[in-house]
Amino acid sequence: MSAQMVLLPVFLLVLLAFGLMFHMGAVRRKALVNKQASFKNTALNEPNWPEDAMKAGNCFSNQFEMPVLFYALVALALPLRQMDLIMVLLSWVFVVTRYAHAYVFITSNHVPTRFNAYFAGVLVLIAMWIYFALRILLVI
Repeated sequence: MSAQMVLLPVFLLVLLAFGLMFHMGAVRRKALVNKQASFKNTALNEPNWPEDAMKAGNCFSNQFEMPVLFYALVALALPLRQMDLIMVLLSWVFVVTRYAHAYVFITSNHVPTRFNAYFAGVLVLIAMWIYFALRILLVI
């Protein structure tokens, strides 16, 4: 697999994190300008933000939970030449689940739908780690 094919899903996941960061900033700025929140009440306590700002902030923070395991996996698998077609396809599926999760999170925040997207990503990531471990340990 070429580095470009392996890293494109990583770049898109990083793009999601930056996009959510800017979205969070815009939503929080709007809340401050519209006096729905104040610096004093939000400096240390996130629940003082209005709902949209909390959703954006929580969604952004979530990009540094499960995706960290994805980044670590790619960072290990790439130099060890373990990123084959299966790993790249699973990477794409993981990234799609992260975009779906983020979309639901910042729009309807329908928890069952959001959980399904999250859990699908977890299952894909577990499958990737198992596949990687087996390839390394069994020298496949």
